[in-house]
Amino acid sequence: MGRKVTVAVCTLNQWALDFEGNLHRILQSIQEAKEAGASFRSGPELEICGYSCEDHFYESDTFLHCWEVLLELLISPLCKDMLVDVGMPVMHKNVAYNCRVIFYNRKILLIRPKLMMCEDGNYRESRWFSPWRKERVVEDYYLPRMISTYTGQTVVPFGDAVISTRDTCIGFEICEELWNPYSTHIAMGFDGVELIVNGSGSYMELRKAYVTVDLVKSATMKCGGCYLFSNLRGCDGQRIYFNGCSCIAVNGDIVNRGQQFALQEVEVVVATIDLEDIRAYRNAIRSRSHMASTSASYPRIQVDMALSDEKGIGLPNCQPIEWVYHSPEEEISLGPACWMWDYLRRSGQGGFFLPLSGGMDSTSVATIVFSMCHLVCDAIQKGDSKVLADVRRIVCDGEYVPTKPQELCGRLFVTCYMGSENSSQQTKTRAMVLAEQIGSYHLTINIDVAVSAVLGIFTAVSGLVPKYASRGGSARESLALQNVQARLRMVLAYLFAQLMLWVRNRSGGLLVLGSANVDESLRGYVTKYDCSSADINPIGGISKTDLRAFLIYAKKKFNVPVLTDIIEAPPTAELEPLQDGHLAQTDEKDMGMTYQELSVFGRLRKQNKCGPFSMFCKLVHMWRDDCTPEQVANKVKHFFRCYAINRHKMTVMTPSYHAETYSPDDNRYDHRPFLYNAQWTWQFRAIDEQLQTLGTAQWEEQVNKTAPGQRVSPGLQGSSSGSKTSNATASKVLKDTTVSNANQQCGYYERPKRLCTAGTNIPINTDDSHKGVVVPAGVPLNSIVFKGREISSSAAE
Repeated sequence: MGRKVTVAVCTLNQWALDFEGNLHRILQSIQEAKEAGASFRSGPELEICGYSCEDHFYESDTFLHCWEVLLELLISPLCKDMLVDVGMPVMHKNVAYNCRVIFYNRKILLIRPKLMMCEDGNYRESRWFSPWRKERVVEDYYLPRMISTYTGQTVVPFGDAVISTRDTCIGFEICEELWNPYSTHIAMGFDGVELIVNGSGSYMELRKAYVTVDLVKSATMKCGGCYLFSNLRGCDGQRIYFNGCSCIAVNGDIVNRGQQFALQEVEVVVATIDLEDIRAYRNAIRSRSHMASTSASYPRIQVDMALSDEKGIGLPNCQPIEWVYHSPEEEISLGPACWMWDYLRRSGQGGFFLPLSGGMDSTSVATIVFSMCHLVCDAIQKGDSKVLADVRRIVCDGEYVPTKPQELCGRLFVTCYMGSENSSQQTKTRAMVLAEQIGSYHLTINIDVAVSAVLGIFTAVSGLVPKYASRGGSARESLALQNVQARLRMVLAYLFAQLMLWVRNRSGGLLVLGSANVDESLRGYVTKYDCSSADINPIGGISKTDLRAFLIYAKKKFNVPVLTDIIEAPPTAELEPLQDGHLAQTDEKDMGMTYQELSVFGRLRKQNKCGPFSMFCKLVHMWRDDCTPEQVANKVKHFFRCYAINRHKMTVMTPSYHAETYSPDDNRYDHRPFLYNAQWTWQFRAIDEQLQTLGTAQWEEQVNKTAPGQRVSPGLQGSSSGSKTSNATASKVLKDTTVSNANQQCGYYERPKRLCTAGTNIPINTDDSHKGVVVPAGVPLNSIVFKGREISSSAAE
């Protein structure tokens, strides 16, 4: 009796609507699976057309071309004598379904539609597909004539069924069905299904790799069985990175797995399992056996073949392995690098251009590019001919073979320090040294001439000369002077990106890289259409605290000593005049909050679904060790004012690599208005009312009763740094002047350096021109909304 079965799961780097390339990768995976001795092959979700076709799923062409690709698979000699499972969209009775199509020797055995749609995070599946609601029901599906001509079939089963071979039974889940509380693998296990197959399109988020692994393991831990999980990997045309991790689990243990991050387009993972191990495991769980004896049955599609081989009894079983996870720093080093490589090679461009300021953010982007060059060189040294062919096409040299990452970086990556009279010698030196250590082609330019020319036009028209606040000007003058520098850097970045390969006698252009982190986007601490406006941004979904930890890791990993100086330097936009040659402007002072506090605000807003009142109620306890309730209230109000005033900027932010669960990405992940009532009058009044119930004496008594280990300092919760924020740092925004005026309200109207809210005494930072301004008493609030006004500014950092 056959008992040993060799099965294969596949990780594919597919591309939306690239039917030719997708077919080639599927065929390659089938060939590799067959060469490894597998009798069954499964692939990722929607692998034929690519997962991210989105509104192209409305087009009949997408369905037509999927059937054409399936026909090529059906008639391919590679598929002979192998049970194959592929993913594609299918329209049944004028309803589109996300399906698995299972075939064997030119016969379609079953079309299994997805039962549960995924709607959270970046997923919007019900926009294009409907779930199959008829549990354990099969209907006739009439095949297209092009398929019938070759298969000899007119109709095939369509619905919720399982495949029964001579030696085992195979059931199917599709992506979300594994995550759903009502997962069908339990019911299928009760009905004797021994192999449960899941084709998935799961994307990467920091610190989340364990979730999928735990779900796969738990799917067979309680009820036994073999779970085959196939996932996509790479950038298929969207902001997300599918993170691989295809794996095979048996009775609660992982027995083989694929990589999470890699440049390899096709990866096949095989495992040999003993079906008798599954049967013995299940029979020993008596409560499960009692449940199974009364369970409802699935329709079974009979196929006259066996997955096992009578002669395969001597094959060794795959043994359980330990899953070693990447650290967050490694995930930042590898994920965005692989995403950028996919984007670069598929965009047809000749490399990257980055405005390198010498600060932490642009340095992180440059370091990720350097990590990409390491990955490319490693893949070529391991014999990956596809990666080598892509490199040669990008650099326009059919004989080129990179010898080290620095050399490749010099071919693919142009960095440019765009200095001004407000730039320091320290940042200029750091940028130059960093470029030298990673090998990028580096430029140093001065933008003062361009700034003067633009301001000259304004002066010629108005007769006025704007001044910085430090030189006697108003807040709006200072802000305009800062923003014109930032925006000119964006214009110059695109000019140089288009022409630098021409200068170097190469064809094509360069992709411009942005360098705004997720915290700055959330706070709105960017200038609209400055260097945050680019083609792609590899760090737009990563927090400042995580970037700092990544640079500490990268310094040792890639041997880049200058990163130490960059990490220790205070973050600054360098848009205001220097004082005695030294910086007078820092990001945290400008923002009125620390980056650690921003991470906490971001997580509570998105992950915990908190509005202003709920956030105050949580933080008043989390930060009780360092802040009074009034101070917490002021921090929360300040954050939500800044967020509301600047939300419009998210509508034009550069497409960014999705990594953080509190990302404010307006395109898909975080759907919010971009025109708010920035006073939050009702919400803030609820906070004020709650404050009145928390008397000072009562609060101090509660704080004294709280055990020290239960107290959480501002910025500590959710931070990857692990260091406690001091009272001085965490509360520095609260140490300035107090303004009281019950008749004043804040809005979009610009008056220098004042911020207050109705009926409260609020500590403010008089140096922070980004906070907003006072609306004079008696001015109708609804007449003072200046749409699109810049409230905050920043350069590339």
